[in-house]
Amino acid sequence: MEATERKKIIEVKNLKKTYIMGQEKIKAVEDVSFEIYDGEFCCLLGTSGSGKSTLLNLMAGIEKATSGSIIIRGKDVVRMNESQLAKFRQTSEGFVFQSYNLIGTMTAVENVELPLVFKRVGKKKRRQMAEDMLKKVGLGERMKHKPSEMSGGQQQRVGIARAFVSKPRIIFADEPTGNLDTRTTKEVMELISEMARANKQTIVMVTHDNSLANYADRIIRISDGKVLSIEETGKNKESDKKEGQITNEDNRQ
Repeated sequence: MEATERKKIIEVKNLKKTYIMGQEKIKAVEDVSFEIYDGEFCCLLGTSGSGKSTLLNLMAGIEKATSGSIIIRGKDVVRMNESQLAKFRQTSEGFVFQSYNLIGTMTAVENVELPLVFKRVGKKKRRQMAEDMLKKVGLGERMKHKPSEMSGGQQQRVGIARAFVSKPRIIFADEPTGNLDTRTTKEVMELISEMARANKQTIVMVTHDNSLANYADRIIRISDGKVLSIEETGKNKESDKKEGQITNEDNRQ
């Protein structure tokens, strides 16, 4: 069986981000170029201050680039205005944050419903979608609980449900397990990975932790705002091999 050509979903070209601090210019991202493929789990790995979170925010359209381009699904987000960016994020992107970013006055199900409200999904349908997603992340019994009534791991599961509920093509995750213990970190990482692969969604995750980076298909190492290296972990090959075996079995039947 011939290998299927992977489709690019994000193309970063000669990207730069410079902050002006008084008389000083700080180059947070310096002439960065790389590609991310559809359905891939990609990790931006680097130490604190390496520029990895700035790079994620640029790709997500949260921050504006100084120069360069970020082509996502054929559209350059660098050239979008705020209104266009807001609409693009609502239709194409989901977010998982280190600090959960849940609204404290809302229940778990209401928090998960939020992206669907912005997409103007009807009340009955969005409630059903939010409840179904909370069940998938193991919080079927916690739907009416507020963030203050849940553990950190449970709050992050709500955050994951919120990110995935509208079925975006791309999930951006910024240190998604930074506030969690070791056991909960493993559970959350496996949950994110399984849900993304099941729905063939693209994950772009920022972390400083080498062990978490190993969940990814590719690791892009960032230092001083530059790409040091891009490494394949072998997971893509394993996935292609499994798909090939399944296809061959189907052909024999």
